[in-house]
Amino acid sequence: MKNAASFIAVLLFSAISYAQNGPKIEFAAPDNTIDYGKISKTDNGLRTFEFTNTGDAPLLIIGAESTVSSIVVTKPAAAVMPGKKGKIDVKYNMASGPIRKTITVETNAVNYPDGRVALKIKGEVL
Repeated sequence: MKNAASFIAVLLFSAISYAQNGPKIEFAAPDNTIDYGKISKTDNGLRTFEFTNTGDAPLLIIGAESTVSSIVVTKPAAAVMPGKKGKIDVKYNMASGPIRKTITVETNAVNYPDGRVALKIKGEVL
C-alpha cells in the first residue's frame, strides 16, 4: 500500500510539473529550421520564423541574435499575448556557399530550458 501511495504521489507531481503555467512558444517551422534550398545571390535573404504563444501568460522575446554578422535578426518589441502569433525575421547576407547558421532566441517561455530556443537556417547560395 505504501508503494502505491508513493507511485501516485510521483505521478501527480510529474503531471503538475508537465502542465506548467506561463508563456509557451511554439514555432511553425519543422524542427525550428528554415531551409532556403538552393538560391541565387539575387534573393533578398529574408525569411520569417512564425510562432504562437500557446501558454497562458504574455510571452517576451528578450533577445534574438546570431553569432555571425552575416545575419540580421528582427524580433517583436512588445509582448505576445496568449493565443496570439508573432514573428522573428532573419536576413542572411547571401554570401556564396552553404548556409548552416543558428540564431539563439531568449524568451520567458516555460517550455524550453531557461527560455532559450535555437532556430536554424540552412541552404546554399549559388
